[in-house]
Amino acid sequence: MRVVIVTGAGQGLGRAHAHAFAAEGFSVVVNDVGEAAETVVAEITAAGGVAVASVGDVSDWSYAERLVGTAVETFGDLHVLVNNAGLVRDRMLVGMSEAEWDLVLQVDLKGHFCPLRHAAAHWRAQAKAGRPVSGRIINTSSGAGLMGSVGQGNYSAAKAGVLGLTFVAAAELARYGVTVNAIAPAARTPMTAAVFADMMATQDAAFDAMAPENVSPLVVWLGGEEAGSVTGRVFEVEGDRIGLADGWRYGHRREIGRRFEVAEAGKAVLDLIAEAAPPTPVYGA
Repeated sequence: MRVVIVTGAGQGLGRAHAHAFAAEGFSVVVNDVGEAAETVVAEITAAGGVAVASVGDVSDWSYAERLVGTAVETFGDLHVLVNNAGLVRDRMLVGMSEAEWDLVLQVDLKGHFCPLRHAAAHWRAQAKAGRPVSGRIINTSSGAGLMGSVGQGNYSAAKAGVLGLTFVAAAELARYGVTVNAIAPAARTPMTAAVFADMMATQDAAFDAMAPENVSPLVVWLGGEEAGSVTGRVFEVEGDRIGLADGWRYGHRREIGRRFEVAEAGKAVLDLIAEAAPPTPVYGA
């Protein structure tokens, strides 16, 4: 039986992921900062699944180590880490406080790194001991991390950081039998329901396109053994759509074989922009 940790699983996307993994036969460690983790565990066990709660802050280094230990001690191993925990403190940059910046970067970015780091150490030790490893990490970014979002400079920076972390971790952990991917989901959660109320109000439609449960099948598949060839990728997922995000690539260049003069540099910039496709607009721009 495969074992999964889902962070921030007391509500929204994390809760949906935890239920979906349990329905597929995974043993689930449900993390959250409060009593909601116990509630989700009770829901899973009532439905015949296997789950245990772990309450704590995933951006705390020591707690993140204990979280990985909970999976190993309770279920004998860890196979999948779903980094989902996050929060928002939306404000235009000119009005954003240092505390609002620091909190979002701490929870949304460091809160991905800490569990990833300790899960990676567990899998590295297994690999060095000659044990087969089929580790999976699924990180949670956002359209804000891909494109930026007006009023969410802190959140956009954190979620863009999650993408950078994903690419590096995929490259570094492949040798141990670990894949690392990211999703950029759009769904109705406590965070999005208030900020994007009109967009998220699809409950009464024939198909509830914004239900968080729509995102979970992709996450569960990425956590499975059959997903071993997929790593370092970013998937946009919303409603009935799954897309592969095509990120930064090298574009057109100008070379002159010597140092550019100022005017030459300016002309090169304008020529390059004229040749390139326009960038995708920032959300809310």
